[in-house]
Amino acid sequence: MPDTQDTLKFTPLYDRHVALGARVVPFAGYNMPVQYEGVLGEHKWTRESCGLFDVSHMGQARLTGAGAIATLEALTPTDFAVLNPGKQKYSLLLDDNSGILDDWMVSRPEDDGFFLVVNAACKDQDFAIIAGNLKPDTNFDVLADRALLALQGPKAKDVMQAFCPAACDLYFMECGTFELLGETAFVSRSGYTGEDGFEISFPAARVGELWDQLLTHPSVKPIGLGARDSLRMEAGMPLYGHEMDASYTLAEANLGFAMSKSRVARGDIKGFDRLKDQLDGKLDRVRVALKILSGPPAREGAKIVAKDGGVLGVVTSGGPSPSLGYSIAMGYVPPAEAAIGTQLDVEVRGKPYPAEIVSLPFVANGYHRKPKA
Repeated sequence: MPDTQDTLKFTPLYDRHVALGARVVPFAGYNMPVQYEGVLGEHKWTRESCGLFDVSHMGQARLTGAGAIATLEALTPTDFAVLNPGKQKYSLLLDDNSGILDDWMVSRPEDDGFFLVVNAACKDQDFAIIAGNLKPDTNFDVLADRALLALQGPKAKDVMQAFCPAACDLYFMECGTFELLGETAFVSRSGYTGEDGFEISFPAARVGELWDQLLTHPSVKPIGLGARDSLRMEAGMPLYGHEMDASYTLAEANLGFAMSKSRVARGDIKGFDRLKDQLDGKLDRVRVALKILSGPPAREGAKIVAKDGGVLGVVTSGGPSPSLGYSIAMGYVPPAEAAIGTQLDVEVRGKPYPAEIVSLPFVANGYHRKPKA
């Protein structure tokens, strides 16, 4: 059943979004701000300064106990036994045929167990799957009383320095527990824009105060879902329901980094027979990045065609790149047509326009990585 205004949910910050003049739209079952002052300006502000995102619609949960690692590894392609405390990994929830049911961020706090952040549209499904597949001696808790904020941009570190300086010691894909406004905040140095940034899990009852405080910083502006989408496209990040769903595998989606070599060696990944064939080169399609050389933007659903007119695949995400000044897209084509520099066309409103396969990300990332020893 499609969402209606009566069934849509609200994050704890909904009234603040309205007060700030946000245009609110239905998204993943929630009333969410798509923009405040305009997508273009919000996108550029995040790339140059620091954007504040309400991502409290995402699902948050904890897995603890002796069986937590076995529970996670039974559902994902990742080796979590080697994830050290204070670290974070990107992983995927797989079905029995190695299809992607969702993508997750999994952190290992210093105290115990694992902290999960899952997509809003998939969280009920994900939590039901986890709860139904718990190994012995495992506790699973959905953190319905937590909100989630994301600070993203090159000045995010300056903002955190003002409010939670200890969190600035984190590097990319690290996490920790900190005191913020007298509350316990779980913070990771990660995000969904390709920029440096932090995601802050905070008690929902007081997240309005934290939102207000962060917005007092001159580098911070609220950013909506519109710019969040264009930012993640420039960063080459896939979006569930677009670049991936249960019909795609991690090999097709070019998400092999989410799969641990040790798990491949053990062959204990769900649907491994299908995945192994694909890893051995038996692929029909693969995710690619497209630079649109001229013409209108190629949006989701646009056909990707060869120069001889043969249909190669379909665009899964696309639109203008505010940072680059031209249109970009992601989509799927056969591996033989996926080489960098391949010239092809995208079909928009029945007309072909030239495009070229390029490398990802479209815009270089600004992650705060730990220096190599």
